[in-house]
Amino acid sequence: MFLSWFWICAMLCAAFFAFLTNTGAAAAAALLEGAGNAVELSVAMAGPLALWAGLGRLMDRVGLTAGLAKLLSPVLGRLFPSSREDGVLAKHLSANVTANLLGLGNAATPMGIRAAGRLRDPGDPGRATDQLCRLVVMNTASIQLLPTTVAAVRQSAGCPDPFDILPCVWVSSILSVSAGLLAAKLLGRVWRG
Repeated sequence: MFLSWFWICAMLCAAFFAFLTNTGAAAAAALLEGAGNAVELSVAMAGPLALWAGLGRLMDRVGLTAGLAKLLSPVLGRLFPSSREDGVLAKHLSANVTANLLGLGNAATPMGIRAAGRLRDPGDPGRATDQLCRLVVMNTASIQLLPTTVAAVRQSAGCPDPFDILPCVWVSSILSVSAGLLAAKLLGRVWRG
């Protein structure tokens, strides 16, 4: 709700200052150009996103997500102790982590939302548990082995080698997830104490 009001206010301020500075025609042209660029980018990214979302469904149907849940269970079990007893939660978490590893944040979102629903505190659904906070941190700073969405954007912008950023992505995403999880752990202790 806040963001809706924020964007409405930002657009009204922009229109007001465009009127004040007599640059309304340039602002309208920039608005139309930006809308056109947004549509082009959406169409360019629709293919890769549809491909990976379809592969995610296929992985689920052939049982690969269950296998990934077993493979990732030692790590996920330490980060999310509830996943040891809840097989559905483990499946959603492993699918979410796998999609994030492939750089598919948009495809990871539905699985992350399902996992977040299972990580809520049943006694107080308005309160975020430590495990839920860790999930949010992991999704925000996700480790990406193959940043497919970023590569699709770079390719649509004309980059000749869209995956040349891999080493930087690996280092920065590992550091950001580590720092985020450490902060979540420390803040979880502070709030309990």
